[in-house]
This record gives sequence, C-alpha cells and structure tokens, in this order.
Amino acid sequence: MNYRSTRGSDKRITAAEAIIWGLADDGGLYVPELFPLLTEEKIAELAGKSYQERAAYIMNLFLDGFDSEELTQFSNLAYSEPGYDHPAIAPLYKLDNNTRFLELWHGPTCAFKDMALQMLPRLLTSSLRKTGESREVCILVATSGDTGKAALEGFADVPGIKIMVFYPRDGVSDIQKLQMSTQIGNNVNVVAVEGNFDDAQTGVKSIFSDAKLRDELDRSGYFLSSANSINWGRLVPQIAYYVSAYCDLLAEEEIIPGNMINFCVPTGNFGNILAAWYAKKIGLPINKLICASNRNDVLTQFISTGTYDRNRTFFTTSSPSMDILVSSNLERLLFELSGKDGEATREYMSALSRLGRYEIPPATKDEINSVFAGGWCCEDDTMTTIADVFYKNGYLIDTHTAVAYKVRSDYMSETGDETLTVVVSTASPFKFCDSVLKALGRQVIGTGVDLLDELADISGCDIPASLSSLRKKQPRFTGSVAKDGMKSAVKGFLGVR
Repeated sequence: MNYRSTRGSDKRITAAEAIIWGLADDGGLYVPELFPLLTEEKIAELAGKSYQERAAYIMNLFLDGFDSEELTQFSNLAYSEPGYDHPAIAPLYKLDNNTRFLELWHGPTCAFKDMALQMLPRLLTSSLRKTGESREVCILVATSGDTGKAALEGFADVPGIKIMVFYPRDGVSDIQKLQMSTQIGNNVNVVAVEGNFDDAQTGVKSIFSDAKLRDELDRSGYFLSSANSINWGRLVPQIAYYVSAYCDLLAEEEIIPGNMINFCVPTGNFGNILAAWYAKKIGLPINKLICASNRNDVLTQFISTGTYDRNRTFFTTSSPSMDILVSSNLERLLFELSGKDGEATREYMSALSRLGRYEIPPATKDEINSVFAGGWCCEDDTMTTIADVFYKNGYLIDTHTAVAYKVRSDYMSETGDETLTVVVSTASPFKFCDSVLKALGRQVIGTGVDLLDELADISGCDIPASLSSLRKKQPRFTGSVAKDGMKSAVKGFLGVR
C-alpha cells in the first residue's frame, strides 16, 4: 500500500516514508491509496484478543513494510504497565443502557494522545532504519495542550531524534504547562508562543514549507518531521481504539456482530474523529459520528452549512485542547469525499489560507451529513454537565468529555436516535482540576498541582501517579517567542546558523 498527498502530487511513497516526512512537499497530508477491509468475522475474532493484539492487527492492515511480529512487539511495549494504569488500556465505562465512555487517558500523560504517541516513536525509529536515513530528525510539534507532553514523553532521549514543542502561552491549563515545562530528556525543548494554538500551528506549517530552511538543515545533518496528527503514524494507532471499543462491546455481549453504534468525539483539529471515520471506512459498523465542539464551533458550523470559515472570534475556554479554528485533518476527509481530487483539495486549502474560508459543493455536504452530526457546548453547560454526571451518576469527567456528553445528549433529544453511543473521554479530570472543582461548586484557591488533593478528596478518585509526581518538579523551560520568532527558535535549538 502506497501513500499520496491530498493536494494532487503524482509522487507515491511507502508507509515508512510517510511516517518519516509527516507532511508532503506540496503542503498536503499523506493518505493511503487504498483502504483495507475489516470483515465482521475478523471483528468478532478480535473481540477475544487483548488491546495490544487488536492494535497490532489494525496497524498491520495499513503499514506495508512492517511485519506483524514487529508491530506486535511495538504494541506490547507501547501499551504496557507501568505506563498504563488500567489493564484494558482503553476501557469502556457503562453510564447507562445506551451510553459508554471510552477512557483514553490511562497512559503516562493522562490524555488520549498517549494512545498514538507511545507508538509513534517506535514506528518512526523503525522507519528510519528501513529507509536508511542517516540524518538526525527534529520533530516539531504545535500543541493545544495534550499532544506536547505526550510527544515529549514518547520521544525523550530517543537516539537520533530531537523534539521541539510550541504551545500557546496563555492557552493551556496549569497542569498541562507544568507537564511540558518540567520534561526531562537531553533532546527536548519547549517554547511558549505569544498567540493562540492556530498561531503556533501555522508557524510550524510555515517552517515545514520553508525550502531555504530545509536546505540549511540538510547541510547541518537534520530534517524535520511531525508528531501532530498530520503525521499518518499518529492516526493509524488511533483507528485501533475505535475498533477495540466495538470489540469490547461484543465481548461483554452488549451488542451482536453487525450492530451499529455511534461515537461522539470532542474534537478541534479533527484527527480523533477522522480516525473513527477511517474505522468506519474499513468496515466497523458505525452509524453516526457526532462531532462535539466547544465555543470555537467552526467544525459544527461547517457540518451544518458546508462553509468552513475561520474568520471569527477565537475563545479561550476550559477545554483548551479544542480551542482551534483551523482543523488540519479535515483536509484528509475533503480529499476522500471529493473523489480523491487533489486539485479540488488544494483549492480549498488555498482559499482557507487567502480568505480564511471555503465552501464545499452540496453533494459533498450531503455525504458528510450522512455520516457526521455536529454540535457545540458553551462554558456554562460544560460546567453543569460535569456536575450532573458526577452527582447523578458518581462518575467524574473532564471538560472536554463534558462537551462531548452534552452534545451527545442534545443530539439524542433533537433526533430521537437512541443507538448505543460511545462518548470518547479524552483526558483525566485531574488535568483540569480548577475547572472541574468550580463545576462541582467548590471555591478554588490555588492552581495546578495545589488542587489535586482537593479533587481527590471530593471525588474519591485516585490521583494519577504521573500528575502527583509533578509536585516535586521544577520547570526547565520558561522561554517564549513571538509568532515570527519560531523559525529562529528552531535554528537555535539545532545550532544551525
């Protein structure tokens, strides 16, 4: 299986090359030329397997050039104790007869990004060996909170790799900032950007597309790659947990083979819900994908109107990982639904860059609406939802998960669709102690790690060990740069003059 750019280039590359390069030379994203088939019989067979076995099988469908033994080894290493604090890795929590929460935050950084970023370093280092690449790779990451720490944790002190993370200075939670700024490792760097996530993401993309910089780095023995969800090696491991959730429902006899289910996904950059769409495309019985937004509801409006318009006020919310107005992975969906028309996709992205908006044809919008529903949740409703779920059901959720649950409830009320729905829970509530405590009606005194014990006392939940350990750590990285200073910061980190 080869990979191609979403923007029409005739160049075809291997899975290993797609993982190494991350972003195509023409600015597009790599996608598979063909999609494998996951049969109903195979899904039933996987229901009797472990998470590690399921993940290895799904990755093997997409990653030609990687053998099953290699991927099984990677999966066993990536999803193992003590890195994960739950033996199921991505367990389901049953709230009621037609609602489950898929808990994706049992990994080392307490966020769903671990599910991919504990795997990506292994895929990348193997890809470097397969292609004979001798240069050192520098991973560039723009993060709205969770990707940064998960990538730093995964790539810390990996030989032949450096990693640099940019985050919006005032756009992440106190815990997220402390997680990144205290990261250990001789090959890591973290810098705050004086702007929002879109500024950081745009800056990183411009660095990738800078031909002069590429030449300078090449002469110094470096090349750039990405750990954001623009990298195909990020998305493939995410497909696995949607398949695994369905398998768990089968194993628990909550459904029978072939039954359709819904997923409701809190999303900003569209990568997480896109992985669910890929799972559906290869054969997972999914009825509806419900896209949940916070006040930055650009995706909700797109699904509703067919017009993507980032020319709007940017809001900083209590669910910062969704504070995004430019959803990079939507490009992959547009490419597939436009008949793999790279020219059309390039025109959409050009309009977005020049005008801040684009509009899709009615037929494409209808196809999107046949699979996707969208909704958004305001700050007050986010807080109310956290309190309602906890006081009525005894279950504690974070702000992002609350957005998804509220959107899912609204969708049910509006449509009458009572299909069993899996709400994707993307982060531990302990990563957002201040917001969760406020939602529970508590006066918040202090910030960050100061609030961990109070939330544990109120909820009866254990503090994740990786967050508790932050109490003893001091920040290593305290610098910040203006938006136009990101390229210089990269060159300085790599010693390129």
